[in-house]
Amino acid sequence: VRLDSGPAEGRKTSFQIGVGGLDPDVEVGDKVRVVENAVAPGTEAVRGQEYSLTDFERRRPMLLLALLFAGLVVAFARLRGFLSLVGLAVSLAVVLVFMVPAILDGKSPLAVAVVGAFAVMLTTIALAHGTGAKSLAAMIGTALSLLVTIALAVAFVDLTHLTGLSSEESLFLQTSETGLSLDGLLLAGMVVAALGVLDDVTISQSSTVLALRAANPDQGFRELFGRAMNVGRDHVSATVNTLVLAYVGASLPLLLIFSSSTLGVSDALNLELIAKEVVATLVGSIGLITAVPITTALAALLARRIPSEQLAGEEHMGHSH
Repeated sequence: VRLDSGPAEGRKTSFQIGVGGLDPDVEVGDKVRVVENAVAPGTEAVRGQEYSLTDFERRRPMLLLALLFAGLVVAFARLRGFLSLVGLAVSLAVVLVFMVPAILDGKSPLAVAVVGAFAVMLTTIALAHGTGAKSLAAMIGTALSLLVTIALAVAFVDLTHLTGLSSEESLFLQTSETGLSLDGLLLAGMVVAALGVLDDVTISQSSTVLALRAANPDQGFRELFGRAMNVGRDHVSATVNTLVLAYVGASLPLLLIFSSSTLGVSDALNLELIAKEVVATLVGSIGLITAVPITTALAALLARRIPSEQLAGEEHMGHSH
């Protein structure tokens, strides 16, 4: 192994890796991360035991994948795609610069998540879709649906007695000196996860209403609402399926473990490790369902107040989603 960084940069060394059948699949040319083993004062490290493998170096392929993603977004959606990427950067900045430090500083995780979610929602929708009627309806619809989601999450985390103590990460935080509220952290995670699907649905519904109004400016509120809801039902069914499969995919190793044990499905569902995912999925799905009629009604009301000469511009903004 050649060391490419650190005090011994450029030096070549060797060490044993893995135990029994747990040897990592390392090939010539692979980049790995190693740590220097501690040596008792006055002694020298045994040759071949100076370093230990900690992990593979994954940052370069991850960067390539991110660049491919960004390039495709810009190539497909052009300016709106670029602004969406800016919104994504803002979202990550809010999480890393505001939410994480605030929670570590002892602030309520749920309160921090709510403030952060509203900041992300307002910024990203305005950046990617402008500040017209479509965006206004989406913002209000997302906000109201998010409040419904928060209320359900708080109620059912309490009713199901979820503590947040179901993973190694939570146990580490519990034993550290941060003094974090783990159930609050669980709620905060549900809020942030829900926001990701809510703004997609609300923007789509607002866009649909404006497109319908532009196609036929004489349509009344009831016609706009009814026709847009037909589209919304299809969108909800597809998005709920996506949401559920995302959680199932993340929990697949756990499902395999439980399926290969004597633990029944009913008992497995009762475990907090699984129950928290079930609650998060259902809470997010209900919030998603409520977002459709709320946003559709708001967009229909606003669309009826847009002069006919402005419809083309608003409809174009809607289809840039």
